[in-house]
Amino acid sequence: MPTRTEHLTIEESLPGVRLDAFLRGKFPDVSRGTMQRLIEEGHILVNGQPTRNTHHPRAGEKIEIRWPEAKPAVAQPEKIPLDILYEDKTLLVLNKTAGIVVHPAAGHDDGTLVNALLHHCKGSLSGIGGVARPGIVHRLDKETSGCLVIAKNDETHLALSEQFAAREVKKFYNALVCGEPARKSGVIKADIARHATERKRMTAVPDGEGRAAQTSYRTLERLYGATLMEAQIHTGRTHQVRVHFQFLGHPLVGDETYGAKQNKKMTALTGYAAPRVMLHARELTFTHPRRKKEMTFEAPLPEDFLTALKSLRVKS
Repeated sequence: MPTRTEHLTIEESLPGVRLDAFLRGKFPDVSRGTMQRLIEEGHILVNGQPTRNTHHPRAGEKIEIRWPEAKPAVAQPEKIPLDILYEDKTLLVLNKTAGIVVHPAAGHDDGTLVNALLHHCKGSLSGIGGVARPGIVHRLDKETSGCLVIAKNDETHLALSEQFAAREVKKFYNALVCGEPARKSGVIKADIARHATERKRMTAVPDGEGRAAQTSYRTLERLYGATLMEAQIHTGRTHQVRVHFQFLGHPLVGDETYGAKQNKKMTALTGYAAPRVMLHARELTFTHPRRKKEMTFEAPLPEDFLTALKSLRVKS
């Protein structure tokens, strides 16, 4: 039995877009594979009829999505401390600790944020997509610390996802970058795609060859061999801040994936070696789905980030 039914009306024909890709754009927290499975299993109807993944949306069509009941989570609840910035009956905002993995995966079957949330929320989490993926509307890399919003029910999950998809959510990061960018502020516009040969990496590609991505930045403090930057991401691509600063020629301090050479030079110059990628999701602003009020949350810089600043100020 479906736990929730969603209705959409196609506003314009999209002859070059498949239905599964169209719906993935509308619900970015749900994977394209999950959308394809829902279509194949008849949970998604077009004008009341089952359809195919390859269907091209046409103006005026009525799309009905019958979200199936969530399956039991494979992950087990674990009593892991959470730094909670805000919580109510519909959502919570966390200050994620650097080093914790968000979802269980190969090599990370336990000790993840999902395990912690299953224990803390005791079954009260969104299960969109037919799998009990506990309400994480957006993600942070393992080594990134800071603000993360969690949805406790499907209604909240969908409403927040729509805000992210519409780029209505404001996300500000603090980032330590190698060297000093030539401009104190600017905008980086560069498409991002999966690396052609190294599949765990992303890369900046020419316009039209990847997913559009935009990052605004400004200098907060000039350090010895590095710079403290503020970055606002206007899109939510995988590794976006890391890839864009590499594209700018100033990869993040501690980022061996996207800036091994520059980090080696910086360590030789300063004597400081970062314990992780120095990226912190400092501030998150969104409209509360139920209260209809814009809310802003800020996560203070963690100790390792403060230590980095102190170390790199020594010879400044």
